[in-house]
Amino acid sequence: MAELLETAQEVSKMTIAHEIVVNRDFKLQEVNFSPNSLESRVKETLHKAFWDSLKEQLSASPPDYTHVIQLLQEIKETILSLLLPRHSRLRGQIEEALDMELIRQEAEHGALDIPNLTMYILGTMAMLCAPVRDEEVQRLRGVTDPVQLLREIFRVLDLMKMDMVNFTIQSLRPHLQDHSVQYEQKKFQELLAKLPSECVGKEREGAGVCWVIIKIPIQGLIILSTNAGSSSTPSPMSVLNQGYMNLLRWEPAIEKYPETLLMDQARLQEVQLQVNQLTILAAVLLVSSSVCGSALFSSPGFVDRLKRVTKALLEGLPHTRFREALLDISNHVHQEVSESLLQLGYPAFTSDKSASLKGQIRSIAEDDNAVRSVIEQRIHSFLSLHLSPSAQNSHSLPKGLAPIQEELLEVSHRFGSVIHHNRQVYGPYYLAILKKVVLPGGEAVFSRSWQLNCVRMHRLWSCQSTYPPWHKLPICKCGMG
Repeated sequence: MAELLETAQEVSKMTIAHEIVVNRDFKLQEVNFSPNSLESRVKETLHKAFWDSLKEQLSASPPDYTHVIQLLQEIKETILSLLLPRHSRLRGQIEEALDMELIRQEAEHGALDIPNLTMYILGTMAMLCAPVRDEEVQRLRGVTDPVQLLREIFRVLDLMKMDMVNFTIQSLRPHLQDHSVQYEQKKFQELLAKLPSECVGKEREGAGVCWVIIKIPIQGLIILSTNAGSSSTPSPMSVLNQGYMNLLRWEPAIEKYPETLLMDQARLQEVQLQVNQLTILAAVLLVSSSVCGSALFSSPGFVDRLKRVTKALLEGLPHTRFREALLDISNHVHQEVSESLLQLGYPAFTSDKSASLKGQIRSIAEDDNAVRSVIEQRIHSFLSLHLSPSAQNSHSLPKGLAPIQEELLEVSHRFGSVIHHNRQVYGPYYLAILKKVVLPGGEAVFSRSWQLNCVRMHRLWSCQSTYPPWHKLPICKCGMG
């Protein structure tokens, strides 16, 4: 159990480091439970009981300062934790002003001046807090109830601690970016070494860490190379790139996601969703162009209006709901076309032409739709070129994709960045397997040691934690940022 917990912690550290590097918006944020959730009710009940008890202690005659002293100690420790090493002078001032031994003596003699101590604490917080917290700290100066004031001080200090963590993340990011590949490879090897050899699974399918991502292209390419002869044997890199492209058609409900990409699964599935939406968008525009003609399609703002309508109706929808979305899209596109024809003084569409426009747009929902298939193939071909770092600045678009150029370039950059980092970290592992798999004649040979490593990580990644979303960091005014 101890080894399992240690392994889970190592995976969590690796996940956080990876997230910091690949996600520029990675930041801690305050966790807010739903007001009616069990967590929220339990938290509120416990907090209310504690602060009500403190209020009774201070209202007693004579007052009981036992818990107040403990809270002041915690406040002092929290403030000191926010200081940087160069803040030695301020550290000495805080130690002197919040001398816990002196505070205990004052409490014993009934001379503890809580308002004076809290005002000093608020002044120190104002010096250390990020600009975004200025208003909250200033508001606390107007709180007269000592119990409520202490409660609010702890709340704001929690926010300040979060700001400090985010500042640290921001400071470490350039260093991690310079060493992220070596760090992840090192952690990967350490994690593999910790798991016993008995972890080997019964099925080859369990060797998911390196095998799942490449097994689909291998199955097809080996057959091709067998039929075509040894001269057509695909290179390991081409097989790997095809494996990466398969991620854009991956269905996690049917097949487990590759373990070496689990940390990027959410990002890659978002790219997959965007690619699917762009495929529909480009197909709708191509069909509309064909039916409407170049005169209408080239009129100012017409394409932009069709894009806005189509994108709005596809927003957030999975590919399983594209059919119903295309029903609405066909009606809105037809309405936009009719209004544009009227504004430009062109004759309105006949009923047959209107039915043709709507019918062709709705038929895009079919998996075997020719327009959709061609557009999807062209988008995937364009994205495959961006798997190579040297090609990520290429702006050469296949025919029919010009209307979605901006969106496609953004998606290709995101996809290429994730894949490039993954290939840098795990490329040696992939290629070690591929060199044994992609052989003349198509014979698949699997190294026992690599199967072992694959199965080990397949089990190991099941322990990984889930982390909340992240947001931008406010700059601290005390010299910390």
